[in-house]
Amino acid sequence: MITALFRRAWHLVITPYTPDPSVTRFMERAQTQEAPQAAVTVAVLGGHESRDLFGVDLARRGIQPVFLRVENRSPEPLRLQLVGIDPRYFTPLEAAASVHFSILRRLSAFGLLGWLFLPFLLLVPLKLVTARRANERMDDLFRERGFRLGPIGPGGSAEGFVFTTLDLGTKVIHVRLVPAGDIREIVERTGATSTADILAHAAAPRPVVDLTFTMSVPGIAADYLRRDFDEIVPASTVEVVGLPDLVERLERMPATTTNARETREGDPVNLVVIGEFPAILGAFAARWDESETITLATCWKTVKAFLLGSSYRYSPVSALHLFGRAQDIALQRTRHSINERIHLRLWLSTLVFAGRPVWVGQVSRDIGVRFTTKAWNLTTHRIDPDVDESRDYCVEDLTLAGRLAATGYVGGVGACSRQAPRRNLTGDPWHSDGRRAVIVVSPNRVG
Repeated sequence: MITALFRRAWHLVITPYTPDPSVTRFMERAQTQEAPQAAVTVAVLGGHESRDLFGVDLARRGIQPVFLRVENRSPEPLRLQLVGIDPRYFTPLEAAASVHFSILRRLSAFGLLGWLFLPFLLLVPLKLVTARRANERMDDLFRERGFRLGPIGPGGSAEGFVFTTLDLGTKVIHVRLVPAGDIREIVERTGATSTADILAHAAAPRPVVDLTFTMSVPGIAADYLRRDFDEIVPASTVEVVGLPDLVERLERMPATTTNARETREGDPVNLVVIGEFPAILGAFAARWDESETITLATCWKTVKAFLLGSSYRYSPVSALHLFGRAQDIALQRTRHSINERIHLRLWLSTLVFAGRPVWVGQVSRDIGVRFTTKAWNLTTHRIDPDVDESRDYCVEDLTLAGRLAATGYVGGVGACSRQAPRRNLTGDPWHSDGRRAVIVVSPNRVG
């Protein structure tokens, strides 16, 4: 312990900054997509990779570097729209400033133990000098490795890191490249001479490159990682159905989820999602978060978030049962705190429609916490009784995300009024018009 304290004291005097710009293991997860006008390569860094590469813990500040390489194959300049990747992105120097070395931060880390190292405090001027030099080196590295905005010329390329807000599990990155010709370029390319001709060429619609990447990011153990979908629904049990049979089969699906023993009814089964698993994950992950598996560590994170009224984006989701098993996928939209979330649970069915698997699900909105004797911790999330709102929220959300290929409604839940509601496993009332929303997910952005 004494050795560790002296090491910290030494770091209090000298500021070591040891980035490793040679770190490239994140490129093993890189994805490349091509369009006639451009080729784009994307790789997302995990927390350990960004700390090794940049020499500081960016994840602790909620910052995640994303590597981009853009090759322009069009006859005119292209410009990358960073706000399309992340409206809250950080500039290189802004990201560096957030993790600068601070003498006050170092001193506060010691607390009362700092008095044991009072002699070292006489060397504070040396600390200030070394910290300033380390911060200058940090700024230079971030500036050098950052993706520089500006036109990318025909046949040219650009690469670097975009400093985005932190995501774990899955990160969806939308790359948009737009023509960036200025007046001189328009004149050289078109031969226009009059102001009217130049403005007409500038206003003419030109091809835009839109590419969407769904990237796996180290950092959490999502609950679905423990699922083997081929084992859950073996090929021998798959049923290919057309539209009339699909509607009839969906309307005969169970009306509600149940407890593990299937002796009590729970929340309504009010959602159907049709699509391959990667397409579903890509469609939702840009706006929803995955859920971690239930462990002691994640339970402790949940308890802390509950006690502090803070947010925990990847909090585990309690199990509901359908088809004799707990949900296969759980997603959530966290709002101000852990007590305000929208929960989405999906189960893989045996049905296949238009070559795509059919998932049956349940979605509800948490609006608070209340006491209950039906849960081990004596508390439960109180859901909004208007479960149709949560159902339709999914439709609107995927429409806004541009990932909704088609939608419709079928029966099957059973209508119940606000005056005569049904109740879930913890006694919360809910009412519905009795319909299920059916969503066909597009693997790419539409509209």
